[in-house]
Amino acid sequence: MRMAQDFLVEIPVLKPDDLITRARQILRDDRFREVYVVDGKKHLLGYIDITDGLRVTATKSNVTIEGFIREAPVIHPADSIEQAAGTMRQFRTDSAAMVDGKLQVNGGVLLADLFPVIISRNELHGPVSRYMTKKVVSAAPSDELSKVFPMIVDSGFAAFPVLEKKRLVGVISRRDLISHRNVRSALAQHAGMTVGDVMIRDAITIAPDEPISAAAEQIVKHDISFLPVVEGGRVAGVVNRHDILAALA
Repeated sequence: MRMAQDFLVEIPVLKPDDLITRARQILRDDRFREVYVVDGKKHLLGYIDITDGLRVTATKSNVTIEGFIREAPVIHPADSIEQAAGTMRQFRTDSAAMVDGKLQVNGGVLLADLFPVIISRNELHGPVSRYMTKKVVSAAPSDELSKVFPMIVDSGFAAFPVLEKKRLVGVISRRDLISHRNVRSALAQHAGMTVGDVMIRDAITIAPDEPISAAAEQIVKHDISFLPVVEGGRVAGVVNRHDILAALA
């Protein structure tokens, strides 16, 4: 049986006195949603994520990451992949740091790598409606980014449906914001860039009465982190990898 160590990958690490702009450069990579922080001996101190990278909108800044560090999800080489995924679910992260007996970081494991294997060897039961998040944080395409930006940063969600007259017209994610150079400039200059300028229009969706296993298959097939749940043309909720893992709990 494959264990967590079989999915170990090299991950970028930072030190507390590194600049937040350096963290943003790393977080623009589609593969990483968290960056782990270590001391001079590679002992794990914590992590920061995309949301932290978005909190400082200036394109040039002397702000360091020290004030953003939080407790990190930790796994060990002998952990099962279900245990590793459970740790990520507990911390609501998309990765976990693998450490040795001295708490030195050996690398990391990514939920996107574990997820296809977990759902292939475990049965998922129940409809999407049982596991989806019903409290939906959404935006409108005409909303100025400067107005919705605090909501996006503070909500804790990684992606959001974009609604027009209560109908889904697209999705926007933290990744879209941190990767889009014009977004940071527009926010710094208070320019009138809108959600519609940045959002992805062709959203993949699922219905609430479909099996949760179908949601898992869609997420794996399209390599996406979440699905809007649509009923009668209107958004009833959202479902992501963490929600699907709850079906295994």
